[in-house]
Amino acid sequence: MRLGTLMTDLGPIPPTPEPDDLPDSSRVGPDGATGPGEDVPDPTAPEEPVRGPDPANTRAGYGNPPRVPLPGPRSAVDDGTLPRLDGGGPPPPGGPGPLMPDPSEPGDLSWAEHDWEDALLRARRAGRAYVYLNLVEQRLRAVVRQVLQPVYGTADPHSVHLGHDDGAWVVAAAGPTQSEWVERAEAVREMSRRRGYIVDPADDDLVAFLTLPQLRELVVRNWWCFAPYLTDRRALERALEEVEIGRHIVARNRVLSPDVLRQVERACTRVLAELDGRLGRHAGERLALDAVEELFAGRYADLVAVFPDRSALQRKLPVADLVGEAHTIDAMGVSLNLLCQNYSGRELHRLTAAGCRVRMLFLNPAGDAMRTREKEEGVKRGILSRLTTLNILHARKIRAKLAEPNRIEIRVYEETPRFNAYLVDGDVAVVQPYLRRSRGVESPSFVLRAEADPAAPQRGLFALFQEEFDQLWAAGKRTA
Repeated sequence: MRLGTLMTDLGPIPPTPEPDDLPDSSRVGPDGATGPGEDVPDPTAPEEPVRGPDPANTRAGYGNPPRVPLPGPRSAVDDGTLPRLDGGGPPPPGGPGPLMPDPSEPGDLSWAEHDWEDALLRARRAGRAYVYLNLVEQRLRAVVRQVLQPVYGTADPHSVHLGHDDGAWVVAAAGPTQSEWVERAEAVREMSRRRGYIVDPADDDLVAFLTLPQLRELVVRNWWCFAPYLTDRRALERALEEVEIGRHIVARNRVLSPDVLRQVERACTRVLAELDGRLGRHAGERLALDAVEELFAGRYADLVAVFPDRSALQRKLPVADLVGEAHTIDAMGVSLNLLCQNYSGRELHRLTAAGCRVRMLFLNPAGDAMRTREKEEGVKRGILSRLTTLNILHARKIRAKLAEPNRIEIRVYEETPRFNAYLVDGDVAVVQPYLRRSRGVESPSFVLRAEADPAAPQRGLFALFQEEFDQLWAAGKRTA
């Protein structure tokens, strides 16, 4: 393309002016004559019109006033008038503006010790609450399926166990006014299928995708189906509302205070006791011990908690919670004050009358081992002996009131006492060693949770102490 064509298409190209404040000294000859680059008007050139400042061109020397440089590192031409990054220099002409921060080294992102302590504390509380919430949701889903599926569902319950449940009975139980959240649950279920989130075929059930409020709504709307099994609808609703508060806090990793945690645990316990009231044989089963303990007990040979003394143990685990709904209790020690003094005789009578079997193994109050123990504790001779005799008479009095007196068995043994142990239901145990110069109430207390699989090759501490009790029980003597 020729130059003339380019000028015709784009118009005349204006000559580029040279800066008039910076003479090109490199082109001055030795005799003072200027070269072609000197800013000298050519008399043969046509006169150029006078141009004003170009608003599109902001560089100094092109008819525009000098511009204040952007904030940046100070250069050799800085005469002290440029604004400094630290705010010490004069402000720019347009007024003060935001200044760029001084670049520095990246900060330390690691947590301090107290940050880790707070985070781990929140994780422990959330984990404890999550187990209770998980138990409530599982139990509630099972109850809803057990009660409503025969009413609204297919006549062939075997198909449900084979994974052929299409959730039609859930839609029917919810009714037309609640079809929206059922459709959302079905959409989540379908998405989980496509993405492979449903690993176990037993989870391919529409009930498994219902939230806790939706399950509660199914129970309330169809209470006529649940009335033969459950007792108090209002109490169940209030407890479920408190459970939903804890569920919201745990799901969003909010701060779970100790008071709220206890409230959630109490609410979950009430819900579980209500749902098991007539639907299961373990009505009101003891849940004072954290279910997390059962999950992690195997890592520490059944040891789930340690307390400095018996008082700290009873603050955390009262004896009423330990044996409140027990079926079997095996107790051995010196005087067995935890069961005879710290537990109501009326409650012990109620417990045994309901079917609980108690075996109590005392240290012989008239034996040499009792006198040796009194010397170790530094008490007067006969103090522990009289206390043990009093507890034995207390247990006999309760036994005499039972229709089946053999539910309470009492024996004494004559050996150096090494520990006291309370083994409940073959599941939970409280063990205390006997220390020199220390009373039993001042000894450390250990809480054990039996291994979930009794056939496991590695035995825990619970089986060890149970075996010790059985051996001493077999060698003990019956009392009158």
